[in-house]
Amino acid sequence: MKKKTVRDIAPEGKRVLVRVDFNVPMVPGSGEISDDSRIRASLPTIKYLLDRRAKVILSSHLGRPDGKIVEEMRLAPVARRLSELLGRPVRTASDSIGPEAEKAVSAMNEGDVLLLENLRFHPEEEKNDAEFARALAGLADLYVNDAFGTAHRAHASTTGVTRYLPAVAGFLMEKELEFLGRALSEPARPFASIVGGAKVGDKMKLLENILKKVDCLLIGGGMCSTFLKALSYEVGKSTVEEDKLEFARGLIDKSKRTGVKLVLPSDLVVADRFDREAAARTVSVADIPKSWYVMDIGPQTVKDFAAELRKCRTVVWNGPMGVFEFNKFRSGTESIARELADLNATTIIGGGSTAQAVEELGLAERMSHVSTGGGASLEFLEGKTLPGVAALNDKD
Repeated sequence: MKKKTVRDIAPEGKRVLVRVDFNVPMVPGSGEISDDSRIRASLPTIKYLLDRRAKVILSSHLGRPDGKIVEEMRLAPVARRLSELLGRPVRTASDSIGPEAEKAVSAMNEGDVLLLENLRFHPEEEKNDAEFARALAGLADLYVNDAFGTAHRAHASTTGVTRYLPAVAGFLMEKELEFLGRALSEPARPFASIVGGAKVGDKMKLLENILKKVDCLLIGGGMCSTFLKALSYEVGKSTVEEDKLEFARGLIDKSKRTGVKLVLPSDLVVADRFDREAAARTVSVADIPKSWYVMDIGPQTVKDFAAELRKCRTVVWNGPMGVFEFNKFRSGTESIARELADLNATTIIGGGSTAQAVEELGLAERMSHVSTGGGASLEFLEGKTLPGVAALNDKD
């Protein structure tokens, strides 16, 4: 079901509560933002509302304060950065509901921007408390959800407020739903998915759902050890999810029955210990030493994956190909990212650590879409209904 967007409302002169995802990474102890991409992603919606003389009231969480006030998780640094990006003042409120928030909203003029304090300073936010939601909704006339990264949570600011206000999607939310939705429902073919990350258990539902959609499935990352073990390969000291071996065998069998090409690594980079300074070498999957760890996909696997990807018109990637946080073992992830950046295809990066890797490599602008939602994009690709999306007003 298509959802209404900011284009379907008349925000002129209205108080518009916008749920944004300003849960940005901070440099420990400095109060400085280390990556402002989530703030920048919200700019089109904010500017659209400001151009129409709305009073823009922004709400977000930052970190996990567990319902308590944590000074290091106040949103003042975010307001400063947003002000720089907008080129206009961004005021802050000392609370997200109550007298202080109401006073700050009542002082707003058309075209003003106000950032409420961290929603999760109140335990009622994550509990989707009705009174908290009503108080938050009471600050505004309209509600816009532009926080795809929190759309998989049924919180007061994502679903509760929609019971009291007309609720529509912002441009970022619309873009996320459009790219991810089209990939699952009507992708340009051939369609491939690259799935990585540490554990099969974290991606079981994704693998089950995506196998029904794709023409080719490429599996890397730490999870490939469980798949290789399922095929009776020696994987050394690498983590094997013994309780997922049957699932892995079943997925391999199902790919054969349904004609989906499932590609596992042919070679790997292994290390003598799980450490950034470990001794490393590249081996065939048939020659993994018993006391070594699988750390990354190897160069031949990169070539194998690239050969498949170059045939494709749609690619969805979720999960790094190795221990990307260790420089010595980031080559597989970097090579796949560069391969995708050069493709003449729709390339969708599924949020979380994959998005972080693409951002760090400076390749985000060369992808069709980099999702801002880690958990949300994963659940969407699993085929789940996201509460924060379902709560928005339908087009029809």
